Amino acid sequence: MAISQTSPEQVEVYRFGPIGAFAIVAVAFFLQTFLPVRWHFFAIFDLPLLVTIFFALARRNAITGCLTGCFIGLAQDTLTQYPLGLFGIAKSVVGFGASSLGVKLDVENAVARFLVTFGFCIVHQFLYLLVARGLVGLTTVSWSWGHEALTALANALLAVPLFFLLDRFKQRT
Repeated sequence: MAISQTSPEQVEVYRFGPIGAFAIVAVAFFLQTFLPVRWHFFAIFDLPLLVTIFFALARRNAITGCLTGCFIGLAQDTLTQYPLGLFGIAKSVVGFGASSLGVKLDVENAVARFLVTFGFCIVHQFLYLLVARGLVGLTTVSWSWGHEALTALANALLAVPLFFLLDRFKQRT
C-alpha cells in the first residue's frame, strides 16, 4: 500500500452528525480520564489527539480541522491543572495540518494513517512543549526523544484500528 497523492476532484469529504461527533469526543474523554486510573499503561495514549486527527483527515477542511482541534484541546485543558490553551494551541495546529495533508494524500489506507498519526503525535508533543515552556514558562514539562517516539508509535498503532472503527460514523457530503 503506497501513499498516493490525490487531485482535488478525487478527494472525498465526509461529515459527521452532531450527536455522533459529540459522542465520539465524549467517549474519548471518558476513556482518557478513567482507563489510566485502573491500568496505568493507558496513560501513554492520547485519545483526544487521535480523535482530532481522525476528524481532520475525514473532513479535509483546514478551518474545520483547526476549530475541531481547538475545541477538543480546550476541553482537554479543563481536565488538567495547567493553564488553559496548552492543548488547545497544539491540537489546533495538528487539526489544521492534518486537514491540509488529508487533501493532498490518500489517507484512507492503514499505512498512511499510521505514518500521519505518528508524525502528528511528535508534532503535537513538540508544540505542547514549546507553548508550555516558551509562552507559559512551565518547567515541569520535559522532552525525551525516546519516550516521545514510543508514545507516538503506540498512538499510531492504536490509531489504525480505531480509525477504521470510526469510519462507520462518516457521512458523505
